[in-house]
Amino acid sequence: MTRLHQATSSRARTDRLPSSVAARAIRGLMLALLIWMAWSTAQAETAKLRVATRIVPPMVVEKNGVLGGFSIELWNSIGKRLNRETEYVVLPDVSELLDAVASGRADLAIAAISITSEREDRFDFSQPIMNSGLQILVRGTAVNVEANPLRELMQLFFSRTLLVWLGIALLLILVPAHLMFLVERTHHSGIIPTKKYFPGIFHAMFWAAGTLATQADQMPRHWIARIVAVLWMFTGVVFVAFYTAQLTASLTVQQIRGPINGQQDLVGKTVGTTRGSTAKAYLSELKAEVREFEKVDDLYRALLDQQVDAVVFDAPALLYYTTHDGSRLARTVGDVFHREDYGIVFPTGSPLRKQVNEALLRLRENDTYQRIYEEWFGKH
Repeated sequence: MTRLHQATSSRARTDRLPSSVAARAIRGLMLALLIWMAWSTAQAETAKLRVATRIVPPMVVEKNGVLGGFSIELWNSIGKRLNRETEYVVLPDVSELLDAVASGRADLAIAAISITSEREDRFDFSQPIMNSGLQILVRGTAVNVEANPLRELMQLFFSRTLLVWLGIALLLILVPAHLMFLVERTHHSGIIPTKKYFPGIFHAMFWAAGTLATQADQMPRHWIARIVAVLWMFTGVVFVAFYTAQLTASLTVQQIRGPINGQQDLVGKTVGTTRGSTAKAYLSELKAEVREFEKVDDLYRALLDQQVDAVVFDAPALLYYTTHDGSRLARTVGDVFHREDYGIVFPTGSPLRKQVNEALLRLRENDTYQRIYEEWFGKH
């Protein structure tokens, strides 16, 4: 019996051995898997972030191969708070930036990227990093605007100012013309040769118009008519003085302002903007002829080379250009319109969005954001 019990116990221990080895192996594999997952997570949290951007001063500038500008300095501060290094990927335009984020070639994109409903359908955006809008850029400065005398003369002839003054002159002429007709037609040697209203009134109107413009070529004979003539000549001197001053002022303002002064003047004009810009759709609604350029520098060059009549682009970029490289070459006109916000673009569902928004709030709270803003745009 003892031998039989020992043999049975030995067989039982032998049967339990594989199960014990398998359990230890499974535990080892699970431990290894946990270690690998932790290592992968740590690597992911410390890996460089691929940030797509484009050169669009003052948001992003490049000098001697080094990137700077408002967007770059802002992101560097965000990356520092996230304890993440950054690898910048410079692309030519907004369309390329969005494609890079959508395809996974970039983890996010930052530059002058407007937040729109169409883009919100495809991507996630951070909180707005800046309030902006569109503005118009034209050639010349306030004291050096391109002149086209023939065009300006025709615009003056058909201007509302000229039509108003001609209407006033016509009404003024009718009053002395009727007084002259009523008095002079009864005088035997009066300047109105007929007693009939037509064509007698035309003779009177011709006399009144000639006296208003120059001086009377004939003096009326009736004493009442002579009093009317003297008063009318005095009125003519005052009228011509005001009329000349008004036309001179209108022409001077027109020369200073130029042919494009606001959105309404873009209709039918050739207007340049960058490829993928939100300005294209807006300009198409205005019935402007839109030309797209890949780079912002190409856009400015096209304006100076007279390939386009005007440029419509992001207001901060245009203001920066007019105060730096284009200070004596171009100027902005009109107010900022089509207001929009800039944001940082992420793939839909990216966990970085929440982290970046938290970092942005911290930067606003500790005045880092304000310091960066004032460095590039001044105090407002």
